[in-house]
Amino acid sequence: MKTPIADFCKQYAERDVARLHMPGHKGQGSLGVEALDLTEVKGADSLYEAEGIIAESEANAAKLFGTRATFYSAGGSSESIKAMCLLAVRQYNKDHFGKCTILAGRNAHKSFLQACQLIGFDVRWLPSEEDAYQLCRCTITPEGLEQRLSLLREEQVPLAGVFVTSPDYLGNLLDIAGLSEVAHAYGVPLLVDNAHGAYLKFLPEDKHPITLGADVSVDSAHKTLPVLTGGGYLHVGTNAPEGFEDTAREAMCYFGSTSPSYLILQSLDLGNAWLAEKGREALVAASERVSALKGALVKEGLSLIGEEPLKVTIDCVASGLDSGTAFSDRLRDFDVECEYVDRDVVVLMFSPFNREEDYEKLSIAVHMLMQVERVRAASGETLKAPEKPFLSALLPTVITKPYDILARPVETVPVEESLGRIAADLSMGCPPAILPVVPGEKIDSGVVEVLKYYGHKEITVLK
Repeated sequence: MKTPIADFCKQYAERDVARLHMPGHKGQGSLGVEALDLTEVKGADSLYEAEGIIAESEANAAKLFGTRATFYSAGGSSESIKAMCLLAVRQYNKDHFGKCTILAGRNAHKSFLQACQLIGFDVRWLPSEEDAYQLCRCTITPEGLEQRLSLLREEQVPLAGVFVTSPDYLGNLLDIAGLSEVAHAYGVPLLVDNAHGAYLKFLPEDKHPITLGADVSVDSAHKTLPVLTGGGYLHVGTNAPEGFEDTAREAMCYFGSTSPSYLILQSLDLGNAWLAEKGREALVAASERVSALKGALVKEGLSLIGEEPLKVTIDCVASGLDSGTAFSDRLRDFDVECEYVDRDVVVLMFSPFNREEDYEKLSIAVHMLMQVERVRAASGETLKAPEKPFLSALLPTVITKPYDILARPVETVPVEESLGRIAADLSMGCPPAILPVVPGEKIDSGVVEVLKYYGHKEITVLK
């Protein structure tokens, strides 16, 4: 597959050009990549007005992912999520006028809430259908979505779309095919935050949201593919309403830098070639290696959760460990660095570019640590896991809309002193987490206990 962006930048770097343009390093510096770091010189195209090499590269990505159109982001999924929401609101306003609503899973990334604040749409939340509270999980079934959409139709809520996160940070996958079918039956597009699942397209069983019927999907290429940090995609699927792609570049431009990194764009371009030539085979091999690792970890006594093939999520509570935080600290003593950790879980992410030594290092560390746990258990010493607070299925009371508090004065207070205050904090929204409270909601006693359980000492509230 051709790599037009990377080829152009390489050829430009090899020419003896007087760089009387940005960036200020002029192609020189100690990083070693400065020669390839360009701006929108003649022939380099422009990300938000692409009609040359960037458009050609994006068309290559669209073929790989089977989309109607794919657009690059140099600002990760955060930029693309905001743009996706704007597209849904614009589509609604083609036939209607006034404020509209997006129905969203409660584990939305904080960029979704930022989109709500900046664009000004309303949000109705889909709480998890499971009784057990998990910070990063929000179980949504097609049946549950159908019930909620039926209620919203009775209330005559002006709905612009349904927003879900799959995979979530723990590696749990939703039934995107079923959710798509329900959303379409109610005449609304399904928007999927697939930040962690770009690689799902290239496994033997294709579970990419676009393949499964989502209208629009946001992927962070850099999370699981050989792409520099910040590289992402906004995919418009074949099911998307007509014209979604027509203003996608403009929508992206509202939330991205007017000086996007050409190093990131080159890595996305080269990522196409890797996916076309080596990616499928490499991803299958990595998935098989991770599957074998999961089996070995279970034999060591660890309890794992999540279905995502390249993610290992250790349920530390079910494994009898004192906490995810403590276990990750012990892994760090063996030079194993985790992707994410909270009181309940440890998340480890793999890709085809992990070395065999990485797997061996983790296996040795777990074996040593679990031996210590077995000795402790044999001695009669038991660990009493802290009781997880109960969070009511009833979400906190909404006092004002998130967009109404964006420009209002705020202050940060100790969590213990926040009871009854109006939240103005987005800190629980990244990584994707079931937000105990979002901006504009009243902080109740259940929220306070959840925040304390997960180690939050302060929270931002309205003055």
